Amino acid sequence: MKTIEGRQWASREDLITHSGYSRDTLSKLWRARGANGHPEPRDIDGVMHWDVEIWDGWFAEHCERPRDLSGVDRSGDPDELLPPAGQARVLGVDPSRITQYAKNPPPEWPDPIHTEQLATRTREYRTRAQLWEWVDKPVSGFGTKGGRPSGPGAKTGQAKAAARLRLAVEALAEMPGRKVAEVAAALSERHGQSVDTWLRVITQARKQAQQ
Repeated sequence: MKTIEGRQWASREDLITHSGYSRDTLSKLWRARGANGHPEPRDIDGVMHWDVEIWDGWFAEHCERPRDLSGVDRSGDPDELLPPAGQARVLGVDPSRITQYAKNPPPEWPDPIHTEQLATRTREYRTRAQLWEWVDKPVSGFGTKGGRPSGPGAKTGQAKAAARLRLAVEALAEMPGRKVAEVAAALSERHGQSVDTWLRVITQARKQAQQ
């Protein structure tokens, strides 16, 4: 990693080590930035780098997005080999989704246990256990609806987010010499919510102050 003006910047290689996820997964998250809000990079010596603090905040929020997994079928033999149609039934999606995954797999999509060569294509088999494990990984993004919420609930959420941002700004002003993690811990103790949540809010507050 590189440190510039007191902030750490990570290349893709650095993020692989930092996050524990594969190059393929991180590349897919980057390519889907239009939908998931992935932070923009900074060119350093001709290589893309990301502000580690901002990336961490975004990634934590990405993994904590509400997901609806109610359509996933958790019954049956975990080790049963399933063709694409069976995989679609387990996930509660249209079979065309599995076809799309074969061409453009989402993050952490499991490799097939068995393949069958047909006349015009290859049929991939996966087990129920593989599918259950995949949907339970927040990074997969499965079950997350795209777009922004709307309606009264969304307005309430926006008001709460604005209030948390204001509290973070005030806390940063009150504790200028404290580390971000310490400020987040203090906010968590005072107002509830997890330390990770406050870390994201503080990151947003600092970014807003720099603009």
